[in-house]
Amino acid sequence: MPTVEVLADMQWNGMHVEEKELTEFGQILKDGLEVLTQEIYAIAGMEFNINSPKQLGDVLFEKMGLPVKKKTKSGYSTAEDVLEKLKVYSPIVEKILDYRQLSKLNSTYVEGLKPYINPRTKRIHSFFHQTITATGRISSTEPNLQNIPTRIEFGKRLRKVFRPSEGKIYIDADYSQIELRVLAHMSGDKHMIEAFINGEDIHKQAAAKVLHKPQEEVTNEERSSAKAVNFGIVYGISEFGLGEQLGIGRKEAKKYIDQYLEEYSGIKKYMEDVVEQTKKNGYVKTMFNRRRNINELSSNNYMVREFGKRAAMNTPIQGTAADIMKIAMINVYNELKAQGLQSKIVLQVHDEMMIEAPVEEKEKVKKILKDKMEKAAALKVPLIAQISEAENWYECK
Repeated sequence: MPTVEVLADMQWNGMHVEEKELTEFGQILKDGLEVLTQEIYAIAGMEFNINSPKQLGDVLFEKMGLPVKKKTKSGYSTAEDVLEKLKVYSPIVEKILDYRQLSKLNSTYVEGLKPYINPRTKRIHSFFHQTITATGRISSTEPNLQNIPTRIEFGKRLRKVFRPSEGKIYIDADYSQIELRVLAHMSGDKHMIEAFINGEDIHKQAAAKVLHKPQEEVTNEERSSAKAVNFGIVYGISEFGLGEQLGIGRKEAKKYIDQYLEEYSGIKKYMEDVVEQTKKNGYVKTMFNRRRNINELSSNNYMVREFGKRAAMNTPIQGTAADIMKIAMINVYNELKAQGLQSKIVLQVHDEMMIEAPVEEKEKVKKILKDKMEKAAALKVPLIAQISEAENWYECK
């Protein structure tokens, strides 16, 4: 219940948007789309409707003779996962993927955001919900500010149009690897706890343990693979999923996961125990006793049961991280009020919280954020909040 007040306040505060910059950004996207269109036509040797899956399929697979990966009732599949596999055969594929991303950015986020700008406040007042996601994470709608794409530079650049009003600054606080810290706490795995207490690089540690080599000899690539497994474990990744992600065979991926669970035996035991408990009880709980019913484990369908397993393993971790974030938000909100500050929480995305603060309050706000976020819960490992300040959302680290 206390979270309701915080979310209502966030919606009321809204996020300030520079509409003129949004329109200019839209024009940059349109120019980019025009350039890509001409480049695609040039490689294809003809003009066609890039947005039509049928015409695109005919051009790629019949005219250009690219290998067919998947057919549907209506013709050739040109879905994103299919195109990703075709990138090596022709430069046109990469350009089509770029074209789709720019097109989606323009329609969903540039044209899509404009109607939401309040003419009086010049802000977007998004709705924040705490009862929509099954794991308890906060979500945002009308518009959804949490899924502005950040994988591509153009997506990130869209965040530049969100900036605080005159004389104010954004203070951003981000929990460092909160889900892995929660996993360390809940599983009691000694290696993981040790890494976090000693401030080690958890992904390097995992790579070193699985590959049986000193941490200083771990390459960036090996660290990336270990990172995929670390986060994959939290989400109940399969050997197929890991293999796809790392571009390796299922056998190799299975071996990696098995070796990982052998080294981190506390995690393995925790995962097995939580699935057994859930089968017995029909629900899982977060550290703060919030429950999620998981009936899928008693299904006759294998795929449904597998989903239930993943949900049982993941919910206590993701749900506890979400609970911690809500506790931190309530404590930050109350402290800002107690100190009579004008700073306001304006956004919460995944593991980060953002405050719009008058410049003269920024040092106080940074202190409050760090203190309240790091003390939101007592875990066996430290909670770490990284604080940054920025002139716009894009620059928030």
